[in-house]
Parts: sequence; structure tokens; C-alpha cells
Amino acid sequence: MSTTHTDRLRALLEPLAVQAGLDLEDVKVTKAGNRRQVQIDVDTDGGVDMDTIAEFSRVVGEALDASDVMGDEPYLLEVGSPGAERPLVLPRHWQRAEGRLAKIHLVDGGEIVARVLEADEDGALVEVQPVKGRGRPKERRLEYAEVTRARVQVEFNRKDDEQLLDEAADFDEGDDGAE
Repeated sequence: MSTTHTDRLRALLEPLAVQAGLDLEDVKVTKAGNRRQVQIDVDTDGGVDMDTIAEFSRVVGEALDASDVMGDEPYLLEVGSPGAERPLVLPRHWQRAEGRLAKIHLVDGGEIVARVLEADEDGALVEVQPVKGRGRPKERRLEYAEVTRARVQVEFNRKDDEQLLDEAADFDEGDDGAE
């Protein structure tokens, strides 16, 4: 049974990620001129900060240099997080996206934009947004088997519930308009 280069790389990196308290989300190796580019995405439930990424990058670099996985060819190592518009592939991705808007492509050919309300190992409860802002959002239970692909959407204008409450409190406690 043969294994691909990426499979061998994953086998080396997975224990390092677990030891660092991280989930190894993606590993890609591409050709970049006369060297290879190794792109690694890691994440945790609370997200990853730059210090964690820098430390993991150091550990990975040392492990790659000590192994023969990359061979003698030079490589460029890039470690990061999946980003704001991450794909939702595994149940943990859906759980980490709770409260976020997602564009979801369904097995039946349909497409919806919905807010992930909660997720478990089998599926997610989502709030489907009305088309063109008409009507009210509706809750729907989606089993992962109904989804062909899904991706978190970036929202620039959304205010979180806590931010709305803080602004309301500031307004109530503010001056009465007299100067």
C-alpha cells in the first residue's frame, strides 16, 4: 500500500499538533519555483494566536529538517489558521462556526445562506436567512449528509448581541440630552 507525500507529512505533523494542543486542519504541498511550499493550517476551539503559530512553526521546521519527509529539495514552510472564510467539513468546524453565517450547498442542488445556531456530531441547527431580506429567518436542522460543501461568510455589518446590549446600556446611562 503506497502513501502519498502529503499522507507521510500528515503522519509526521499530527502528533506534533496534538502535543501542542492544536487540530491539524490542512496540509498542502505545492511547487514554488525550484522549491516546494508547505502550507499547514492549525486551529483550536478558541482560535490560535500568532505566538502559538510561531512556536508550532518552529517545532514543525525542526521535525521536517530532522526527517526525510521533504527529501533534499528546499522548501518554504507556512503555518497559519484556516482563516475567516473557512470551509465547514468536520463537525468541529461547524461547532466553531456557531453564531457565524455560512453559505451552504446542498446535495439536492440547492444553496442557502444560514447562521449556524448549534452543531453536534450528526448535523447543525441553522437559521436560514430570507431571500433578498424578505420575510423572517427560519430555523432548520441540517444533517451533514445533506451538505455537499459549506463555507463561513465574512460579515462586515453584523453587531453581536453583547455589543448591542452594551450600546443600549451606554445609551440608557448616558446624559439626558441636556448640555
